[in-house]
Amino acid sequence: MELNDLLNLENTNQEKNPGKESPLKSLEADLKFYKESIKEVSVEIMMEGISSYPIFIAHQHEVKLGEPILDKDELNTNWTIHASTLEEFIEKGVIQPDKKDRFIKQYKNSHNFMCVFVIVPEGANFIFYPYK
Repeated sequence: MELNDLLNLENTNQEKNPGKESPLKSLEADLKFYKESIKEVSVEIMMEGISSYPIFIAHQHEVKLGEPILDKDELNTNWTIHASTLEEFIEKGVIQPDKKDRFIKQYKNSHNFMCVFVIVPEGANFIFYPYK
C-alpha cells in the first residue's frame, strides 16, 4: 500500500506557511496531552490478546489505517490518533512481512514507550515516545 492510499490528500486544507514552526512541535504537545489515553488503549490491546505490538498513527489528514481513538477536531488539538497493530501494518503492506523481525527488534517496551507512526505530506516514519 502506498502512502497516498493511506492519506486522503484531497481533503487536506492545510495551508503552506513558511513561518510556521515544525508540526513535530505540535505533535509533541499533543502526545503529552494524549499519553494517558494512548497508554490505556495500548494496555487494552495487549491484555485482550489483540497484539503484543500496538502502533498509534498520528496524522492531520484522513487516514485509512487503524481505528480512530482521539480526534483533533473533537479535542481541539492538532493531531488525530488511530490505534493499530503490527499485524494490521503487515496485512496492509505498510511493513513488509520480511521486515517483521527487524521491526520487532527495534520495538521498544510498550509499557514505557508508545510506538507512533507519524504521517505528514512529505512521508511517514516511526517514533517511540516515552509515557513519562
